[in-house]
Amino acid sequence: MAHFDDIYELAADNYGLITSAEAKSLGVAKSELNRWVGTGRLLKRGQGVYKLVRYVPTEYDRYAEAVALVGDGSFLFGEAVLAMHGLALVNPRRISVGTTKRVRRELPEWVQPVAVSGKTVTSYEGIPSQSLAEAISECRGIVMGERLKSAVEDARREGLITKDEFEHLRKELS
Repeated sequence: MAHFDDIYELAADNYGLITSAEAKSLGVAKSELNRWVGTGRLLKRGQGVYKLVRYVPTEYDRYAEAVALVGDGSFLFGEAVLAMHGLALVNPRRISVGTTKRVRRELPEWVQPVAVSGKTVTSYEGIPSQSLAEAISECRGIVMGERLKSAVEDARREGLITKDEFEHLRKELS
């Protein structure tokens, strides 16, 4: 029972998610994770990713899960960053997750891994993400220009981008 308490504490702070690598660092064997899946305490969400059954969902769960499913070093990318912040009226069918590694694992249809390099990675709400300013730039040609301009204004008003980023993006989108 003590092991499950450790798992619960870690997962509760991570949108109800725990990876097998995180569990191993707590001294929990994969067989224990499988046992808890069998008894209905955990749900297996993908290769090496588990979710607490008793967890109060949040609006950010899908984003955290997408990043966890793609694996270590991955982060929200492009439209997904805008959607997470409720900017530019985007609602992508698939959540784009940037990664510098080759992804061989099977992913759900709603997760889209994107091979990228040289992107600024930060964290919003505890979820690794491409910086919002870069994400807005990345969405040029994908999202309507007027929506991106509005997103820049909203992001600045909400303190999500700096004044310099704001000025740069306004020039870039003009």
